[in-house]
Amino acid sequence: MELAKTLFLLVHVASVLGMLVLLLMQTSKLEKVLSKGFMHAALTALVAGFALVGINSALEDDVNHLKVGVKFLVLIAIMILGYQNQKKPKLSNAVWATMLGLTVFNVFIAVSI
Repeated sequence: MELAKTLFLLVHVASVLGMLVLLLMQTSKLEKVLSKGFMHAALTALVAGFALVGINSALEDDVNHLKVGVKFLVLIAIMILGYQNQKKPKLSNAVWATMLGLTVFNVFIAVSI
């Protein structure tokens, strides 16, 4: 079970890192575009996060439900913005900055609380 916990943690961290990198790659571009891989990374982070909560609960580890809930809501907000702008030819700077800020905030929550 510890192996599954470690694997899901690695998948979760890699997918959030992928989200961050895909957003940061648009920094220097004048017309920002939401990469197709961004939504895949966000959904992977969501599924891996649910798996981690389930595994930690099964192992009777201490689960901070407030932290998990806030991270879930932030990720849902990111995904809603992503789905709304997925088909658009360009991403507005405000939406891009909001998604980037929420992603960084999600990482901040994970490491600080």
